[in-house]
Amino acid sequence: MSVAGLLLVIVTGIAVAGFAKRLGFQVPLVLVTVGAAASFVPGVPPLVLSPDLILSVVLPPLLYSAALDLSFTTFRRNIWPILRLGVGMVLVTALAVGAFANWLVPELTLGAAIVLGAVVAPTDAVTAVAVGRKLGLPDRMMAILKGESLVNDATALTLFTLATAAVTGRRIAIDSPIVYFGYEITGGVLVGLALSLLVRLVRARASDPALETVLGVVLPFAAFLAAEEIHASGVLAVVTAGFVLGRTVGDESVSTRIQERSVWPTIDLVLETFVFAYLGLQLKTVIDAVRADGLPVHHVFGYGLAVLALVIVIRPVWIFVNAGLRRLAARRVRTLKVRRTGRPDQLTWRQNLVLSWVGMRGVVTLAAAAGIPLATQAGAPFPGRGAIQAVAFTVAVGTLLIQGSTLPTLIRLLDVADPDEEARFAEQRALARRVSRGAAERVLAETLRQPPAALPRCETAEVVERLRRSTEARLAAEDADDLGEHEARALKLGAQFNRLRNDVLKAQRRALIAARDAGDLDDEVLRRVLDELDMEEAAAEARVQRQRW
Repeated sequence: MSVAGLLLVIVTGIAVAGFAKRLGFQVPLVLVTVGAAASFVPGVPPLVLSPDLILSVVLPPLLYSAALDLSFTTFRRNIWPILRLGVGMVLVTALAVGAFANWLVPELTLGAAIVLGAVVAPTDAVTAVAVGRKLGLPDRMMAILKGESLVNDATALTLFTLATAAVTGRRIAIDSPIVYFGYEITGGVLVGLALSLLVRLVRARASDPALETVLGVVLPFAAFLAAEEIHASGVLAVVTAGFVLGRTVGDESVSTRIQERSVWPTIDLVLETFVFAYLGLQLKTVIDAVRADGLPVHHVFGYGLAVLALVIVIRPVWIFVNAGLRRLAARRVRTLKVRRTGRPDQLTWRQNLVLSWVGMRGVVTLAAAAGIPLATQAGAPFPGRGAIQAVAFTVAVGTLLIQGSTLPTLIRLLDVADPDEEARFAEQRALARRVSRGAAERVLAETLRQPPAALPRCETAEVVERLRRSTEARLAAEDADDLGEHEARALKLGAQFNRLRNDVLKAQRRALIAARDAGDLDDEVLRRVLDELDMEEAAAEARVQRQRW
């Protein structure tokens, strides 16, 4: 498909997504359905992209944005459940699907069946995270879902590389699968660490917000390609870079941070819209590929439905078996209720049930299926390649339609809220304000003790007092916002406070523009003043959004 065709898909997808949001529908489901229907429209060319293009252009920014948004401390605190899902469950799914598909599908050898297992093993948490944020999943569950999505792609793609090499007879750089897996992890982490530290070094010495933002946008692509060039994990390189840059939020300028808060959600929106539209548009292409291989279409998609059922079942079995084993082990050592951090060690059965239903597949499954070699090193066709692509498509679309459509209802029916989470959040906010007040007071007290040489002591005291009032006013405004999170009356007052503040800002903007239109105010002055108002309104809107979540 031409560049114009790709742009048309993206623009159409964004328009469809806008209507879906306005009508209250789930955007991914609507995009997949519309895309599938559009693939059969006469004259619509097939949308076929190189799997390398998908993996190197679409995947890195999505992973990087998610890593930026996920606290490394939270990731480390939940590392074991993340690894159980992102590594353990991927391997179990791949092997179980491989054994089942080898028995079920005549066209598949055992090696080709393992390739299919690696293709359908990784989950895509985009839909789950969006639904969970909207419906208020506990922070720990959200962290586990995000962390799993950052790890499982690397596991699945490494297994996919090993399995395809075994089937085709292609040699890989390291013969031992365990050593190769270790090299992929180590190499990817080191590449991501090196490039992120380089970007951090440049940003610390740069004074151009546009340049700093561009460096941040280029970093995930550079990290992925550099790691893949040395046959390491590009996924882990991108994730590592995102974690490092996410923890160094104080290095870049304020303007850069404001720009990036707008840039990454925009990039995510465009790419996620394209991914789901692309998924639906593959339906006719997959059917044509199955027919070209001389396989009965209804049989192959029947195989796909059987594998889909197995994939859906594996996740809850894995999660609940692990939960049961951990409870037994915890009883033996008498540490069931309290961990070192004082937080519950176990999710509730309701939370585990929701977590077990978050098994939607996405762009990695599609890209890996499309990236299966056409032939072995001996020149023979890759066994069952068309069947693998059809089954992978069925699993990806099936999990999205079945689990994605029922997940909101499941979350609403089950009480998965963490009763202590709101209290922990309030404690953390209070701590943040105490830290902020303490830091401000220390600086102001030091200024009073050692006034600047250019100012008399009396004027220094006046400046310090003005700054103290300004700081307290800002913290008081945040206090007013947070009061609305706990009590009904305070909530009403907080909402009124936000509305009134927005009305004031809008009135100021209208009055300034009117003065410009009347010829009383220069455009240059207007733009500078509007920039200041925009920053104030952005901060206010951020606090409003935090209340909604």
